Amino acid sequence: MRCVLILLFCVVSSASVQAAEAPENVDGAMTVNVFQAKRLHELGAVFIDVRSDREWLWGHVEGAVHFDLASDFVNLAAREWPRELPLVIYCDSEICPRGAEAARMAVAWGYQQVFYFRSGYFAWQLHDFPQITGEDRAGATLNAQAH
Repeated sequence: MRCVLILLFCVVSSASVQAAEAPENVDGAMTVNVFQAKRLHELGAVFIDVRSDREWLWGHVEGAVHFDLASDFVNLAAREWPRELPLVIYCDSEICPRGAEAARMAVAWGYQQVFYFRSGYFAWQLHDFPQITGEDRAGATLNAQAH
């Protein structure tokens, strides 16, 4: 009986601590899978990583720009950034709602080509697509004039 109660407690506890899943779609943005994201990378789209500094340093898409959603993502609202830039916005996976929130914000700021890479960095890493680890923030900057 004691084992049954412990098992029941574990099942109930694990169900209550599951992370919230990110939405599948964001109005005004196109949801892309890992292969579509790879193609956009090859075509020169700007990848925006909205994860924390710590997660960024663990690894990120090669050439990505880091704008932590909690601190400096709002910099993309500045009028100096061309609204025609194709932006691929990602977090770590389907259980990270920050990518969806960032895509929603970019659409609201008038960006015309927003791609929501819902499966995020973990999917990119799983497919061994181009990635970098340990690069600091100064190593990747978005140059609006270059686009």
